[in-house]
Amino acid sequence: QVQLVESGGGLVQAGGSLRLSCAASGSDFSINAMGWYRQAPGKQRELVALITSGGSTNYADSVTGRFTISRDNAKNTGYLQMNSLKPEDTAVYYCKVAASLRHLYLNDYGYWGQGTQVTVSS
Repeated sequence: QVQLVESGGGLVQAGGSLRLSCAASGSDFSINAMGWYRQAPGKQRELVALITSGGSTNYADSVTGRFTISRDNAKNTGYLQMNSLKPEDTAVYYCKVAASLRHLYLNDYGYWGQGTQVTVSS
């Protein structure tokens, strides 16, 4: 069993920055793929960034160049640095850890955090 606790969300003005954290316990975090999803009101949950156990990253087009995903295996913690925030980035952000990159994309696999609200005002 893996427990994920997210933090770092909040209210920020457009153009501002936030850093989300995802602290994992109960597993060898270093062998898992990790991703950050978000869900805005009335929209489907979308994957915005992922990082593999080897450190490879990938981003949704909408956040490329503005968001950076990273992980600190020694601290069992993942991060999402969000810069140049836009009102359309407003959503609940969830971290997810899975045993493989493939499982990261599948709803029935992996472990989810509880979510943290990010609100960007114009």
